[in-house]
Amino acid sequence: MLTSLFNNTKPIIGVIHVGALPGTPANTQTVAEITAQAVQEAAIYRDCGIDGIIIENMHDVPYLRAKVGPEIVAAMAVIGHAVKAESRLPAGIQILAGANIEAMAVAHSANLDFIRGEGYAFAHVADEGLIQSSAAELLRYRRMIGADRVQVWADVKKKHSSHAITADISVSATAEAVEFMRADAVIVTGSVTGDAPKLEDVREVKAHCRLPVLLGSGVDVNNIAEFYGASDGFIVGSYFKVDGHWANAVDANRVEILMNVVSQFRS
Repeated sequence: MLTSLFNNTKPIIGVIHVGALPGTPANTQTVAEITAQAVQEAAIYRDCGIDGIIIENMHDVPYLRAKVGPEIVAAMAVIGHAVKAESRLPAGIQILAGANIEAMAVAHSANLDFIRGEGYAFAHVADEGLIQSSAAELLRYRRMIGADRVQVWADVKKKHSSHAITADISVSATAEAVEFMRADAVIVTGSVTGDAPKLEDVREVKAHCRLPVLLGSGVDVNNIAEFYGASDGFIVGSYFKVDGHWANAVDANRVEILMNVVSQFRS
């Protein structure tokens, strides 16, 4: 599924953590101001040779569980459309927490290419509470609105969550369920933002799942060589930011450093 979107194998997808959106506790900017900042970061990613972009509303903490208001959907659609137009790259979206239906609506309206979904197969307990499986409702909604071209990339054993209620289900069995439930890619993460996944988890998922396997946290210039042969793509957020902290602006120098390393692998 990745080859239908990206020219390069093992694509690097840069994260834009959009500013806190209207109605959320940390909001201080208008949608126009938030969009301008996101477009600026999209241009940096494009100019540094990144393969794709994903926008995420991580500054909206504390997150609503599974559903967000129409003001969030509207703002993310405006931002997503502008980022896609500026970057001219494959682009996706995640709306926290577990707002996969809303993300699909935004992706369809803003001409985005994929969504990142949590709680796709099996339930887990996150900061926000119990996140239920969304696969059946999500794919029926995708079909209903005619958005079949929008890919679904599903997290397994997602970060910032307790998986005690599925402790008898391995990460590979979870990935098998994601594949069975017709997702387009699997995302493996560490336990929190900025933490890399365990290499053995990545290998286990890759061995038991025919879908593309992407890493969704903790990838940086120091460990990408370790993971490069074991996975099919990388979603990079924290490392690309000033001082390596997710909440800061994108640092072009850090993006160039990682992409230079990646270009050596590709050649």
